[in-house]
Amino acid sequence: MADPALKEFLAKTPFFGGLAGTPVFDRLAEMLRDREFKKGAVVLREGETGTSMYIVRSGALYATRKCEDGSEVRMLLFRPGDFVGVTTLIEMEPRPFTITAEKDTQLLELDSKDLYQLYKQDLKAYVLVLQNINRELVRRLRKAGVRIAYLTRLAGVDHAPEHH
Repeated sequence: MADPALKEFLAKTPFFGGLAGTPVFDRLAEMLRDREFKKGAVVLREGETGTSMYIVRSGALYATRKCEDGSEVRMLLFRPGDFVGVTTLIEMEPRPFTITAEKDTQLLELDSKDLYQLYKQDLKAYVLVLQNINRELVRRLRKAGVRIAYLTRLAGVDHAPEHH
């Protein structure tokens, strides 16, 4: 059984939204594995495939992305309660960002095999988890849209590039 402090923390995260107090919450909490990364350690590397997602328990992570000219741009900061690495579980594509520990960081890892077990055992609970993931991804997409609009205006362009 997961310790009470962990359960209290998880209940406040977007990933576990609406699941606190349910058997699914307990089952998912038991699936999580503690991982620790020192400041500067790479957690996920852009372009690599992965099978795990992570919830930040303490510390912080930042995401960078390579540009066409080879430079890296720092894109996002993740704090306790945020989750990273989930897009690989959904689309089975290479990681879109490199994720690095900004300081000593404790993560909670959930492997795709564990998520698949939830799918096989309790489809309704699995759908709730996917809804939580989707809500968070949509929130991030909205924020990205605001950033794109701002950067487009800064660049002096009257329209963004076409979407293909």
